[in-house]
Amino acid sequence: MLSIVFGVIVGLALGLTGGGGSIFAVPLLIYGLDVAPRNAVAISLIAVALTAASGAIEGWWHAVVERRAAAIFAVAGMIAAPGGVWLGDQVSPQLTVLAFAMLMLVVAARMLIKAQRAPEEARVIRARIATEAVDDLPTVCRYSTDGRLRLTARCSLVLVAAGLVVGVLSGFFGVGGGFLIVPALMLITEMGIHRAVATSLLVITLIGLSGVASAMLAGRQIDAALTTLFIVGGVIGMGGGRLLAQQLAGRTLQTVFAVAMIIISIFMLFERLGPI
Repeated sequence: MLSIVFGVIVGLALGLTGGGGSIFAVPLLIYGLDVAPRNAVAISLIAVALTAASGAIEGWWHAVVERRAAAIFAVAGMIAAPGGVWLGDQVSPQLTVLAFAMLMLVVAARMLIKAQRAPEEARVIRARIATEAVDDLPTVCRYSTDGRLRLTARCSLVLVAAGLVVGVLSGFFGVGGGFLIVPALMLITEMGIHRAVATSLLVITLIGLSGVASAMLAGRQIDAALTTLFIVGGVIGMGGGRLLAQQLAGRTLQTVFAVAMIIISIFMLFERLGPI
């Protein structure tokens, strides 16, 4: 039962906040369901990939996914994700948890800054895709007059580099990486926030599946029953986030989630460093 409840929390957070919600998965699995850190990363990868897939399908249906950019980004990430999984096997569970706690602090800080400086972006909902105009920004990858993204050599190389970084982090930490993918796409290309979110969901799905395959080949122990219930809860939570999005999502909610992440990360740091 707790597996479903915690899955709902992750799905709800992902659906409401537009980024960073899936980062709750690993600490909930470790401290709530007593899953070993490395195995928690593997289960998180599965849950995040399948939950993101539902949003990616909707984005694809509404034709707001930048498919070519997503393909380049995702292929690079899929190549790098096994490296992240391998790296996770080289470090101790203690170091993995400490590094994850630090990552949570970084994501929380970014959410707080975004909530204060860009309240409209704080209202972005991963599960709800909408089209929007794109501002004329000085970026590496630009759109031509026919509306197609111009994939120059420089543009493709930058997308590959970003994908490699996200892939390693995804494989190592078991997170989707949306908190990095969305700002990276908006910085590299002329995408608006909604198109970047839709595109990131497809990237998250593909990179996550690559990480899952690598984790299974590496011999990570995955409890099938627990994972299934966790995913079911995630899908339910995502649906709830879609229904509540217009009423609840915004600056205040982003701030609440960021504060929750800070509290959890501080707990993880003290729990691991306390005996030292």
